[in-house]
Amino acid sequence: MPTDRFASPTGPTGPTGPTGPTGPTGPADLVLTGARVRLPRGNWARAVAVRDGRIAYAGDEPGLRGLVGRRTQVVHASGGLVLPGFQDSHIHAPFAGRNRLHLWLNDLAGRPAYLEAVNVFARRRPDEPWIIGGGWAMEHVPGGTPRKEDLDVIVPDRPVFLFNRDVHGAWLNSRALELAGITRDTPDPADGRIERDPATGEPTGTLHEGAAYHVNEHVVPRPTRADWEAAILNAQSHLHCLGITGWQDAWVTPGTQEAYQALAADGRLTARVVGALWWDRRQGMQQIADLLARREAGQQVTGPRAGLGMGFHPTAVKIMIDGVLENHTGALLEPYCDGCGGHTSNRGLSYLEPALLNAAVTELDRLGFQVHMHAIGDRAVRDALDAIAAARTTNGAADNRHHIAHLQVVQPEDVARFGELDVVANCQAYWAQSEPQMDELTVPFLGPERARLQYPFAALLTAGARLAMGSDWAVTTADPLRQLEVAVTRVDPQRRDNRPFLPEQALRLDEAVDAFTAGSAYVNHDAYAGAIEVGHRADLVLLDTDIYAPGVVTADAAPLADARVRLTVAAGEVVHDADV
Repeated sequence: MPTDRFASPTGPTGPTGPTGPTGPTGPADLVLTGARVRLPRGNWARAVAVRDGRIAYAGDEPGLRGLVGRRTQVVHASGGLVLPGFQDSHIHAPFAGRNRLHLWLNDLAGRPAYLEAVNVFARRRPDEPWIIGGGWAMEHVPGGTPRKEDLDVIVPDRPVFLFNRDVHGAWLNSRALELAGITRDTPDPADGRIERDPATGEPTGTLHEGAAYHVNEHVVPRPTRADWEAAILNAQSHLHCLGITGWQDAWVTPGTQEAYQALAADGRLTARVVGALWWDRRQGMQQIADLLARREAGQQVTGPRAGLGMGFHPTAVKIMIDGVLENHTGALLEPYCDGCGGHTSNRGLSYLEPALLNAAVTELDRLGFQVHMHAIGDRAVRDALDAIAAARTTNGAADNRHHIAHLQVVQPEDVARFGELDVVANCQAYWAQSEPQMDELTVPFLGPERARLQYPFAALLTAGARLAMGSDWAVTTADPLRQLEVAVTRVDPQRRDNRPFLPEQALRLDEAVDAFTAGSAYVNHDAYAGAIEVGHRADLVLLDTDIYAPGVVTADAAPLADARVRLTVAAGEVVHDADV
């Protein structure tokens, strides 16, 4: 899309212009023209003006009179679309950035490609004491469980620790297992599993859930604050180029919180971030005092954009209720199938018993925390809803905006409870497609009836639930446009000839865009974002394609993912320009 950086807007300019809540009439800092602008309630504009970090004008181009001065940056786009900045309601930015700075396997497919990447990294960084990274996918290795011997051949003398793509398991070499003290005699933790050779009982090199987390937290060297700052900045740059201006970090540790606060204080954090402080499932209610202290410490930090609501806000708590279906740790009401038509005795794992979960959510709700829960299986979803219902009964209604993320299997009788309890459905739209992990590692172990209950986005919306959208990056792509296409088509944008996955649960384009803008801003308690309105913070994304134009989205195709972000504006500041 051609973009003239110094073009004059169409229509006359003069000494007078619109006045709004952002301040007195006067020249704007930034003006966007030439593209359609999506406003709330089905309205459209052709121009946006920004002053002092807020939207000063949104309307037709002649209405820009008086807003363009000698120092106004004018961007004239020949077509395209302006949307509110995207907000990601569930993401792991520091961990993604750290992997991007070390060993990033997410863009590769297959065991040979993974091993070659490890080999190249090890040769380029011979002084690294540990080789860390991640992003391998279970469907690309036999049985979803890679072996230590493959890594041993490449790196026999240094420990290797690689989280898988969904961060629910890790691949280790023999040296890492040795340093962790994991042998055939090591028992499985209550919240995880050590993969073992069926003949010898020896650890094979794959750790699941709590077994992997224990090694990561207590054996792998901890990053310094400078390490975490670099990781967050790397992630932020990538997210800005995708049009993302804010997010909720779904796994904030003391180390990542310290880094976020330092970046916010000196202005390097150019996104608005809500931090969901990690609930340690090995502790109980006594950790709430520490969570309160961490929230208070975070609220003392200000920065140059604090007046616009920017910065880091550690106001949520993240609780993992279960695992994932692919390794059979997602919590189900009925046992997993065995893949061959029968059933096992395994119903998955619940990381918090219902009584403790109810008590935790009730107390966190009373203290004004937002609770952000991971729930994959139908038992986990029901337990999460029951916990919020318990909090409502004890505390009454409050505006804490609790939300449940992932929602892979939801029983029909629980769908309506989201609206009844005012619980936000935090949807990871990119997962709602047919792909190898779904077809080979999920559906055979759910069985046909439960498989039809997956990712019921349309049903949740119809039942009155609010929808927010998040990527869970780096589990899958952070690109909102790719996620929006799956939400609308239930088909992978890279395999558009695939059959749609449960197409009756597809969203309309308006519904999906609203979830990734206004819906995520709502869950992030961000009152001045999510819509383009005078007085709102100027978080904007300029696309090179008008995805609302006739013919762009049709009944059998929605090439939303083919659009590209040309410009991202956060709090009035251009944070990404594709032409620079």
